[in-house]
Amino acid sequence: MGKKRYWNSEAKNARWIKEGRGKGTGKDYKPWLTVRDVPSEGRSHRLFGHLTHRTHHLLSDLELATFLLVQWRDLTTDIREQFPLDLAITQRLCNEAGVRHPIQNGVPQFMSSDFLVSTSDKSNPQFVLQVKASSALEDPRTIEKLEIERRYWWEKEVPWYLVTEKDIPRVVFTNIDWFYSLQAPDFSLEDESRFFEFYSVHLKQNPRLTIIDLCKQLDAAYSLELGESLYQLRSLLARRYFHFDITIPFNKLRCNDMIYESLDVVVELQNVSGK
Repeated sequence: MGKKRYWNSEAKNARWIKEGRGKGTGKDYKPWLTVRDVPSEGRSHRLFGHLTHRTHHLLSDLELATFLLVQWRDLTTDIREQFPLDLAITQRLCNEAGVRHPIQNGVPQFMSSDFLVSTSDKSNPQFVLQVKASSALEDPRTIEKLEIERRYWWEKEVPWYLVTEKDIPRVVFTNIDWFYSLQAPDFSLEDESRFFEFYSVHLKQNPRLTIIDLCKQLDAAYSLELGESLYQLRSLLARRYFHFDITIPFNKLRCNDMIYESLDVVVELQNVSGK
C-alpha cells in the first residue's frame, strides 16, 4: 500500500474549522492535524497524556521525545500539539518577508506549530516549540517557513524555540526505541487490565529493585519463559499505564520510579487502544 498523502482543500479546511480543530484547552483541545491526516517519515504516535487526559497526536519519535520531556516538567499545565496559526496573519507575514506562503492544490495551507505549552510560571506562562530534524535545516525553504512562524509568535509576544534531536538527551531516544521496537503485542484489554493489576502490586512490594531484576524474579517464581515478564511490562510502559522520568535509562529504572495511573486514566487508555 502506498504512503498516504496529505491533501489540502478549502472544503477540508472549512470542515476542520467547524469540527473545532485547533480550539479548546486541556482535555477539550483538538489538534489541527492528527496521525491519520499526514504521512509520517517514521513512527507516529497516538498517546494518552496523563496531564491533559486526552489523546495526543505526535508525528515522529522526535515529537514524542519532546512531548515526554515537556509533560514531565512540574511547571507544565497544558500541551497543545499541531496548533494552527491564523491564516490571514501568516499570509501577511509572508508578503512582508517576500516569501511564498505554503500552498497545495492551489489553496493556501494552514501553518502549525508543533507544541503550544502553558505553564504555571507567571514570568513565562506560554511558550512554543517547533520540532525539526537537524538535517531539515539544510533546506532553505524550511528555514523560510520557520522564520515566518518565529515572526508570528514574536508578534504575539510568546517565546518560540526550535528543537532538534541534538537538544534531546540520547537516553530519551534509547528509551523510546526500547518501548516501541516491540511489535504491537496481541493483548486483549482484559489482559492489559490483569497485567496492570499484577505489576502494580509487585512494583509496590519491591521499590528498590530494578524493573529488570524484578521481572527476572517473576519469570522464575511463575515458571515463565525468560523475558516474558519484561515483555509484558514493556508493553504497559509503551501504552503509558505507568510513566516515569524519561531521562532515566530503562536498565536503571527502579520499581519506585514508576508512577501509576488512576483507574479512570486506565479506562481512557483502553479507549484509545480500542479506537
